[in-house]
Amino acid sequence: MLGAGGGGDVVGALAIARMCESLGTGFVLGGVAWERIVVDPRPGPRPASEIDGGTPLGPRALLAGPGTATVDGVAFSESLMARHLGTETVLIDVTAGAAGVSEGIDAACRGLACDLVVLADVGGDILATGDEPGLASPLCDAVMVAGAVAADTACVLAVTGAGCDGELTPGEVLERVAAAARAGAWTGTWSPSPGIAAEVAAAAAANTTEASLQLARCARGETGPTPIRGGRRTVELTPVGALAFFFDPTPAMRDVAPLAPVVAGTKSIEAARAALEARGVRTELDYERERASEGNGTTTVP
Repeated sequence: MLGAGGGGDVVGALAIARMCESLGTGFVLGGVAWERIVVDPRPGPRPASEIDGGTPLGPRALLAGPGTATVDGVAFSESLMARHLGTETVLIDVTAGAAGVSEGIDAACRGLACDLVVLADVGGDILATGDEPGLASPLCDAVMVAGAVAADTACVLAVTGAGCDGELTPGEVLERVAAAARAGAWTGTWSPSPGIAAEVAAAAAANTTEASLQLARCARGETGPTPIRGGRRTVELTPVGALAFFFDPTPAMRDVAPLAPVVAGTKSIEAARAALEARGVRTELDYERERASEGNGTTTVP
């Protein structure tokens, strides 16, 4: 169970992991070694060589415990989740692009005896076409989907907390769900129990992630506009935000996550960034580099 977008997506992934557990399926939770610039002032994802305190599962994946951090001492969201769960989590190194993600996922699944990867995205931007005005972080999602689909391990895509990250609106997410349905790729929908919502809220508070917290608030019946990111963005809380939509991206990746084919086969995060730039899509890596060049690594992400 991997949070697809880095940062706090691992908390939203916990909701889906608990659902799987309630059905009798065990899980290992994980995510991407890429924290938001408000947490890690160095722009971009971290390679495995810049991570201390982890156990390698291969060149592009490792197990993280509560003390796992960057060489600069920045803890990963997955490290905080390891503390919450009392067990190690997985970190995927995305610096080698989609090809590296495939390698990391397969190595992790071999080492942990997992036969299915669920990529979990909070907000729904993983489904974006690139034209949405609020889209801010398409790169990590696209690379993770492209890499997961190309891996040897079976893959399912899950989107929860529609609109809860302030990028796509709930309506835009539902339009993309409908497109996936027309392609025959939408496989089901689920919502968390009150107990799962309570755990997600507690984990989100410990992880300082806002998007996954809004998911829990939606599950509790809260509605209406809510500012996040220091007021720079506003989230519309609705019952839809409590739902998790599941997709099979393998036969219809272009219809489900259309930015993923753009970065498929890339061998570096820079190559993936350039591929999206050529399509006119601005990424979170562009933003983080700009903030770092301004000497302002504490600026909130838009």
